[in-house]
Amino acid sequence: MYCDFFGFTERPFTITPNPRFIFLSKNHKEVFAHLLYGIRNHCGFIEITGEVGTGKTTALRTLLNQLESDSYRLAFIFNPSLSAQELLRSINAEFGIESAALSAADLLSALNGFLLRENAAGRTVVLVIDEAQNLQPEVLEQIRMLSNLETETDKLIQIILVGQPELAAILERPELRQFSQRITVRYHLRPMDFDDACAYIRHRLDVAGCRDGELFSPRAIRKIYRFTKGFPRLINILCDRALLVAYTEDSRHISGAMVDTAISELQRQNRPAITRLRLWPAFISVAACLAVMGGGLYWWHYQTKMAPLAAVSRADEAQGRKSVALLPAKDPSPGPLSTLRRDLAAVNQPASATTAFNALAALWGAVPLTAEQQIHDGAGFVEACNQRHLSVTPYRGSLDSLISLNLPALLELTLPGVVGYRYLSLISVSGERVTVSPAASGQADLSLSELQALWSGNAYLPWTNHLNLPDFGHAGESREQVLQLQDLLKNAGVYTGAPTGRYDSATRSAVTRFQASRGIIQDGRVGPQTLMLLYQVAGKFGQPKLKPVLQGEGS
Repeated sequence: MYCDFFGFTERPFTITPNPRFIFLSKNHKEVFAHLLYGIRNHCGFIEITGEVGTGKTTALRTLLNQLESDSYRLAFIFNPSLSAQELLRSINAEFGIESAALSAADLLSALNGFLLRENAAGRTVVLVIDEAQNLQPEVLEQIRMLSNLETETDKLIQIILVGQPELAAILERPELRQFSQRITVRYHLRPMDFDDACAYIRHRLDVAGCRDGELFSPRAIRKIYRFTKGFPRLINILCDRALLVAYTEDSRHISGAMVDTAISELQRQNRPAITRLRLWPAFISVAACLAVMGGGLYWWHYQTKMAPLAAVSRADEAQGRKSVALLPAKDPSPGPLSTLRRDLAAVNQPASATTAFNALAALWGAVPLTAEQQIHDGAGFVEACNQRHLSVTPYRGSLDSLISLNLPALLELTLPGVVGYRYLSLISVSGERVTVSPAASGQADLSLSELQALWSGNAYLPWTNHLNLPDFGHAGESREQVLQLQDLLKNAGVYTGAPTGRYDSATRSAVTRFQASRGIIQDGRVGPQTLMLLYQVAGKFGQPKLKPVLQGEGS
């Protein structure tokens, strides 16, 4: 209704999840880091709690996007109000495990066989149970039993319990102390603070095409924060209503008085819910929206992840393959991939990390490591880079997204049956082939599919902060630094105004457009990924690339 009036390309404050509008506040970044840490380190159980509307679904969607690779098998349970046996059957169905088994023991045996096969193939299995505060004690006990599915060295399944604060209270009960003791990673997601709430509102307006950085007056934003207490969903609801109020009053700016009117209208519309919101902060009616959101995410996830797995499972059954209680810790894949894995396993972790580091150091003209200066892991890689004045940005995600960043990278490999990691440097990409170092089985040239099968999903990107620019979007940047940023944005073709030396709405909008064009999170802030891509597009800093930059994108 009001989009044309304000010049929006779409409504900026809908409550339906849209990946284009994802905004990671400080708290969301912390919960995201906890999730990745727990999964990457195979901690077994992870507990995430937060009030309704704090953005737990946002964190889960971001996690799902980051785990888009063949290194993971994901399942989501959105309706935990099931019996223990029904839950097992739902989990197996989500993983595409077809079984006519009726008993819980048979269902558990089928799941165990699936987990062992995935572990042997080097894949991590992740189960997310949303609204976990609704789980009954006997169902929680069944979930605890799933953590007993393990090898001598590793947990076979990583279980993420997501719920409202009641979940933490339930797990503190004496009868559940064994379960609680197995949870090694916990995080309580809190509402946004005032600075993040302001940035959140600006971000959604920028993504929707707003070119007026002062659309909401400072007084209006303060009133919005005071009423919503920093809950993202409440901010969306109130801002949407405030825009409607401004539209009906034929005003292109939202004042504090208009926000007061919007609050009054919401309170009249659903006074009992608003009263509950301010005490327990959530609209009663939001439950229906959450159900729709959860159903949509479930359907999308099933179509893109579970259906192919179900087809694989059917094919396995047709060939007469049977689940077994134990599998040998070896690579079941015959042919070149098995040979690659075997030869990579023959080199110890420090030797592979050191050789891979030296390959990247050569590209950046940095001093190589000697035989006495071996590094052992990613932390050692970061330290060695920093000693050579190279910045390092950790990366977690898909191979396609990594390649799109167009920087040589250190890749972390997990090999079936092998303790620890092995490392390769991704040097260049040409079509469907990649060049890596050190050579595996005498091959420095691999196919993308071969590399994908080897890679854990973790990488480290060395780069140079040529202009020593800080992260933008926070306090602290100087006028000269902002001018340098605006020059980089101008080179990228997203900033056309006169340089101001201020990180204003026009600059933030330019940053958001650049992030959108590069397929990275559009938060309007210039962090390491955005900065390294800006340097790359500038084409005048001489940094190495995986592949030549296309004309018009720098050189």
